[in-house]
Amino acid sequence: MHYGIEVVPFGHYSNPRLVIELAQVAEAAGWEAITLWDHVLFPYGAGDPWVTLAAIAATTHTIKLCTDVSPLPRYAPHVLARTLIALDILSQGRVILGAGAGVDFDFTPVDPATSPRRRAAILDESLEILAGLLAGKPVTHHGQHFTFDNVQLVPGPVQQPRIPVWIGGDSPPAYRRAARWDGWIIGTIDEQQNITLPPEQLAERVATIRSHRTGDAPFAVAVSGCTAPGDHARPQAYAAAGATWWFESLFGTRGSHAEMLARVEAG
Repeated sequence: MHYGIEVVPFGHYSNPRLVIELAQVAEAAGWEAITLWDHVLFPYGAGDPWVTLAAIAATTHTIKLCTDVSPLPRYAPHVLARTLIALDILSQGRVILGAGAGVDFDFTPVDPATSPRRRAAILDESLEILAGLLAGKPVTHHGQHFTFDNVQLVPGPVQQPRIPVWIGGDSPPAYRRAARWDGWIIGTIDEQQNITLPPEQLAERVATIRSHRTGDAPFAVAVSGCTAPGDHARPQAYAAAGATWWFESLFGTRGSHAEMLARVEAG
């Protein structure tokens, strides 16, 4: 099992400086990764994950940098790829893209014509394009939503064969999509820290995803939740169910910034 921190960048954690402090303390305490939510339209304020992760990349040395998850229908694939490659170079190969289709509240106020089906189609096309761009290869793609003719981004990323991609979402299409990529990332709690995805249900979903896998390449299963310092039982239960990453979730309603720092320092 690997361990990281998840920061929900709402409220005071929309301030990149506070998230940078969490990341630096996390790295010193032995946590292996940080992941940030990627929303725009949220009533408590939402921080920009790319600005924040770039700042973390420049002020840390080992901690991996991830999003959980970035809604790809919001982004032009080549622009997002440029950002990810630059972040991978800046961090010397520490980037993981967590990707998904997005949720209604983040789209309908600015795109009333959006729908889950349309966003899913854009997501799949974007992933196909990103597979090449994030490997530094030329891409030709003629689809319903995008057209690329021999497009290549230079320089390419540090990581080879490409920047890893983890898929978010808790639905049969998300499981099938995740099986084609490098991992699956999912939350296990609600805002009140109640468990919404217990280990036995995670095990069922992991079995479903693995049934769709066609190769034996390493596959990450990342879950986020809350534990008290010294609580090994909960992460171990999820590890037994098939999780390979535990992300300790940090957010404003869980406690003050000082309390979140103390939780991170505890390891």
